Amino acid sequence: MRTIGLIGGMSWESSAEYYRLVNEDVRTRLGGQHNAKSLMATVDFGEIEAMQRARDWDGAGKALAEAAVGLERGGADLIGLCTNTMHLVADRIEAAVRVPFVHLVDATADAIRAAGLTRVGLLATRFTMEMGFYAERMATHGIEVAVPDAADRTVVHDVIYEELTLGVVRDGSRDAYRRIMAGLAAEGCEGMVYGCTEITLLVDGSDSPVPVFDSTRLHAKRLVDLALD
Repeated sequence: MRTIGLIGGMSWESSAEYYRLVNEDVRTRLGGQHNAKSLMATVDFGEIEAMQRARDWDGAGKALAEAAVGLERGGADLIGLCTNTMHLVADRIEAAVRVPFVHLVDATADAIRAAGLTRVGLLATRFTMEMGFYAERMATHGIEVAVPDAADRTVVHDVIYEELTLGVVRDGSRDAYRRIMAGLAAEGCEGMVYGCTEITLLVDGSDSPVPVFDSTRLHAKRLVDLALD
């Protein structure tokens, strides 16, 4: 079994979910007392979030690349980044290490293509929905990405940062997400991507009128696939 390196802390709830998913998957596949061999480098989300607000992507990229280097030195055989948004700087991380960097969007896109879909809605942070890196990577797989309108993007983003990353879950926010997903489906989206780990704290597949692709779960599965290959 290869050792999985996880760059976490954005938020720690996201990291805990990744840790749970990879270990449950390994135990399911191997049985008995097995769990994943892993290392986690946990950054301070307060520092990363300040860089996000300041649009200091160079600083954030440097910090996460340094975390990846530390994981490689510690014995990680492959590396995953436990956040959708900071895949904005995935190229910086990938360039800093020699071991494989497992890209979340690729894992998600493969599942969407396997389902025969070509147009999906995306719920994520404002950065992920608006900055293009996610949709552009999806486009290389032949998948079109649609996002909510400006007002609803603000709702989705604010719920993530002002509630979910703080461990707050509100029924009113769940209703808002359901409404937004119904609107995207009405506009022709064949599937829905939960493009932020914390979103699954609020909604699940039953809240969407179209099939859901949980990027966190799909990414964790890909990490385990490669660790056990």
